[in-house]
Amino acid sequence: MSGSTTSQGFAFTREQFQQIIEDTLAIAKSAGASDAAAEVSEGAGLSVSVRKGEIENVERNRDKSVGVTVYLGQRRGNASTSDFSRQALEQTVKAAYDIARFTAEDTAAGLPDAEDLVSVDEAAVDLDLFHPWAVDADGAAALAKRCEDAAFATDRRISNSEGGATSAQQSHFWAGNSHGFRGGYSSSRHSISVSPIASMKTGKGQVDMQRDAWYSSMRDALELASPEAVGRYAAERALSRLKGRKIATCEVPVLFESSLAAGMLGAYVQATSGGALYRRATFLLDSLGQQVLAPHLDIDEDPHQHKGKASAMFDDEGVRTRKRRVVDAGVVQTYFMSSYSARKLGLKTTGHAGGSQNLRLSSRLTQPGDHLEQMLRKLGRGFFVTELMGQGVNYVTGDYSRGAAGYWVDGGRIVHPVHEVTIAGNLREMFKQIVALGTDTYTMGGKTVGSMLLERMKVAGS
Repeated sequence: MSGSTTSQGFAFTREQFQQIIEDTLAIAKSAGASDAAAEVSEGAGLSVSVRKGEIENVERNRDKSVGVTVYLGQRRGNASTSDFSRQALEQTVKAAYDIARFTAEDTAAGLPDAEDLVSVDEAAVDLDLFHPWAVDADGAAALAKRCEDAAFATDRRISNSEGGATSAQQSHFWAGNSHGFRGGYSSSRHSISVSPIASMKTGKGQVDMQRDAWYSSMRDALELASPEAVGRYAAERALSRLKGRKIATCEVPVLFESSLAAGMLGAYVQATSGGALYRRATFLLDSLGQQVLAPHLDIDEDPHQHKGKASAMFDDEGVRTRKRRVVDAGVVQTYFMSSYSARKLGLKTTGHAGGSQNLRLSSRLTQPGDHLEQMLRKLGRGFFVTELMGQGVNYVTGDYSRGAAGYWVDGGRIVHPVHEVTIAGNLREMFKQIVALGTDTYTMGGKTVGSMLLERMKVAGS
């Protein structure tokens, strides 16, 4: 990102941000801090929603902040402000300093070790994350309307809509600390979405109504799916849920749609994150070197993927990120740790302050032809899950129980929609019972995986 950020929709330039960081760190040092870290950021965006062809909301957002962390030995204080004036920076540093003064010492507190910090050259690598979208409110509304119109045009049973939306967001930041780290970059994320409602009369004089939704989200607006494609697919999803019914309680194989399988990958990250491990709040305690996934499964991480949804050359602390194999043949190779959680565990930071970066779960058994239809054939007779409800995951025990909807499959073919059921199991067993992954990969929040077939789960119905 060049200094001409004001011409790219930002109010502040990179040079201004760099000066704010230098000033803040200098103020912290003169106040008596043994170490300090600071970050300054700015975000701007436009969100427009329409419903039944009429504009419902037009929201513009612009926010900015400076955050500073002050260390007095092993005591830590943090404060932030949205005022960039010199006086405000001094007051913010003083607030962080005062918090640190009255905070108990913590042997794990402190900046990352200098050798773990990204170099200036590494930090400057451009991962192509910034693609500003010069769409105005009228243009955004037109895209959302095209999306919703396409849903309505799919079938006359698409009788209503919870609306279509277009969002264009961009931000930039600069960060530094007293160990010499400096770095920052601009990024963008844009999306279009729609939530159509399908309805039909049932034989009892009642109306069956089902909603579903779909969206497309990319860093570059030119790579978004067409509004018509998003609208049609959302409509088809809603239509396919009509005439849903409960099923009898059973224990059967379960196939998770790829977008939901990404959530399973997220559960793995949560269970092997440093915070959960040092608090002993995970069922995967002491799992390093242990077999926790089925032996045909690998998890790889690539933080340096161009245009990746979770790409970064360094984490939130300025620690360099690295490509790595997280799980090899089902065996845990490494955790997800910040410098603080790593110290708590007596280990080294893995560069994950702020979370995981572009994970991919893959199976050594997956064949090129393992698309969704083939995965349904592998399922044979069981439950294909396309929606999950509730937060029924206990990471301490691994117990998993969530409301679900989807389709009953028999002979490898969808027979009818299913709703109002609960699926239950334990993640420790579920991870080991993954028997296949499809080629129908989907990326959600930087996690990529295909549809996921589990050997069996309890499905509680009528």
